[in-house]
Amino acid sequence: MNVNLAFRPRLVESLKTYCRADFRADLVAGLTVGIVALPLAMAFGIACGVTPAAGIYTAVIAGFLISALGGTKVSIGGPTGAFIAILYGIYQQYGAANAAVCTMMAGVMLIAMGWAKLGTMIKFIPFPVTMGFTSGIAVVIFSTQVRDFLGLQISAAAGAVPAEFIKKLVFLAQHLGTAHGATLALAAGAFVIVRWWPARLARVVPGSIVALVAGTGLVMFFHGETTWGVATIGTKFNGIPQGLPAFALPEIHWLELPNLFRPALTIALLAAIESLLCAVVADGMVEDRHDSNQELIAQGIANVASPLFGGIAATGAIARTATNVKTGAHTPVAGIIHAGVLLLILLVAAPLARSIPLAVLSAVLVNVAINMGEWHHFARLRKWPKSDAAVFLTAFVLTVVIDLTVAVEFGLLLAAFMFIKRMADQTKVDATFELSEEEARAQSQTGREVPKGVMIYRLFGAFFFGAADKLETALQTASQLPEVLILRLREVVAIDATGINALEDMHEKLRKRGKHLVLCGPHTQPLFALDNAGFLDAVGRDNVCADMEGALARAKELLRK
Repeated sequence: MNVNLAFRPRLVESLKTYCRADFRADLVAGLTVGIVALPLAMAFGIACGVTPAAGIYTAVIAGFLISALGGTKVSIGGPTGAFIAILYGIYQQYGAANAAVCTMMAGVMLIAMGWAKLGTMIKFIPFPVTMGFTSGIAVVIFSTQVRDFLGLQISAAAGAVPAEFIKKLVFLAQHLGTAHGATLALAAGAFVIVRWWPARLARVVPGSIVALVAGTGLVMFFHGETTWGVATIGTKFNGIPQGLPAFALPEIHWLELPNLFRPALTIALLAAIESLLCAVVADGMVEDRHDSNQELIAQGIANVASPLFGGIAATGAIARTATNVKTGAHTPVAGIIHAGVLLLILLVAAPLARSIPLAVLSAVLVNVAINMGEWHHFARLRKWPKSDAAVFLTAFVLTVVIDLTVAVEFGLLLAAFMFIKRMADQTKVDATFELSEEEARAQSQTGREVPKGVMIYRLFGAFFFGAADKLETALQTASQLPEVLILRLREVVAIDATGINALEDMHEKLRKRGKHLVLCGPHTQPLFALDNAGFLDAVGRDNVCADMEGALARAKELLRK
């Protein structure tokens, strides 16, 4: 592993050539994205099982650090829907203090990934796994919003909505009869605005802000909390405090740390995947190239810092990044301004947040869930290879029914097994007593038969643990062992320890019977691996030939002995 402690935030590079035109563009973009991020930050905070204020704190602290220290020019960081599926369960199971520690552990893991230059490795996570758990997260987000969207009247005696999906559905179904008409009407109206707000108007003011202002205005004008019984941030969370909370270390329960490792790793992987997907999207929009390792380090620092100020986990936000680009952002300064705008709103307008209806924030998240789900892939599953479809559905179902941690782990494991099988199926062992036409032409021979007592085994593909038994099977099916066995390795692209062990077993069986093994045409990696393992010395370096002509000449020498 190549460890590089270089720390090169993209902001430093951008400031070297920064000008007034850049600032004007970044100012407009930052103001716009800051306003767009406000309802999302509050909604994500509530959906994760904490307060709307926690979502805003995250957008301010993490949003600032990701832009200031990250490896992209225009990415926006903050709380996202991807974390709802896991954070809600962590807060319910382990409590707020342990959830904060878990997020900080994930941050340390992200920093380690970046310094170990693992940023480029994230792209090797299979597409079906990523799309499967993304669609699963969308379903989970939708399910978390049923209560607030319908205004279900759930008593304190009934307890909190369960985190487990099946239990949650049963719980919500039992309370469907308590749906609140005014809340449902408010949520439906807000959803229509958010979902179908004209694109030409969205360039001026986003639909989510229109829904937020309209819904809040109605509640304030008609005193909706009392006359309609509509739940608001004020009635449920007693409003939002003005300003950021003081720096505070969470209480660490040392005996719980081992239990927090798996969810922390899931948060880290999810943050890495989401942030780098966001960076790739941003690159495509501005024709740039991000530094994935620097981005991971920044994400890690942000996730360590966010809980220290009452925040939650954060990562790159694709939708807000797209808004940032479309409104003209040039540099990371736009992301810093976005964080500053949210802080200013927190300082100045926090009292107004008391009247924000939870139904409106729920409508915003329902729209996020619909946009997030990769629903079109379900229609294409029949056209996919069965193994990929199985991985996609497994990741999707496990995310929804069990939890995201299990889905990521099992999805990656299943994808790895499928890949191993696919690679093993491509590995072939061809036993023959004839030269190929190409080999015969190369030696200017009229015939293709090899000398009596010589047999050729041609290996194709990667000779690794998933396919090493094929050589043993070929030996067992041979009616008799030849005096000289030529092993043609020209089509072998790689070999591992299991493959080397299979060759050693073959050589030992031949040696005990007074037979000989000749290697023909190994490539660089197999040749280097065999040499390191001492196999070339064991088989005899004279028995390692560059081509078939040399191998046949060596076989004839051995036959004469």
